[in-house]
Amino acid sequence: MNDTLLTLLKKVDTPTVCNAIEVAQGKRGFNAFTRGTMLASDPGAPAMVGYARTARIAAVTPPTETPDVIKARRMAYYRHMSEGPRPAIAVVEDMDFPECIGAYWGEINTNIHKGFGLSGALTNGVMRDLGDLPDGFPVVAGSIGPSHGFVHVKEVGTTVSVFGMQVADSDLIHADQHGALVIPPDVLPILEEAIHKLLDTEKLVLDPARQNGFDFHAFEVAWAAFESART
Repeated sequence: MNDTLLTLLKKVDTPTVCNAIEVAQGKRGFNAFTRGTMLASDPGAPAMVGYARTARIAAVTPPTETPDVIKARRMAYYRHMSEGPRPAIAVVEDMDFPECIGAYWGEINTNIHKGFGLSGALTNGVMRDLGDLPDGFPVVAGSIGPSHGFVHVKEVGTTVSVFGMQVADSDLIHADQHGALVIPPDVLPILEEAIHKLLDTEKLVLDPARQNGFDFHAFEVAWAAFESART
């Protein structure tokens, strides 16, 4: 991913990227995206784009392993998050889903991850401390709650599932208030072109629709041009 594409991806929303991937692939059916409604800590924030740094946590019940094992895994987690390619996004599966209670993403943890240079967090779990989270580190989560429960790290760097989306460590993620998707590596060389083509094509309908006097005849003309541009 070059800097020009990264800048463009930060400017467009996740639905646009989802559609642009289908433009790049030349067909409908792209399905590497989240299902269901997710919550954004800052709905007005730009999209977060980055390579996944994955982990799995749990919080409903206390850990059964020894304190030394739990501490070592927690430190391995933070080391993993601090390393790897940038930009990066923490993608953390809460294994208690859909009964998640552990608000892993609060004021302290978000600041730690931002300090590591990550661009945000994506999780099916819980966030809290809304209003106290750092600027420039959006969280897209499954729910909001007050407690951290017995939260502890279970796995680091493994494939995770977030709202039906499978994410392997180092997958390229695009996420915003709509949810998230995994960008297929094979479309990267043509994704910038596909996004611009999509935006230009949509203008063929959007521009007339936003003008005074738009009626069914104007719609027919605009839609014909739109469909012709898509082929």
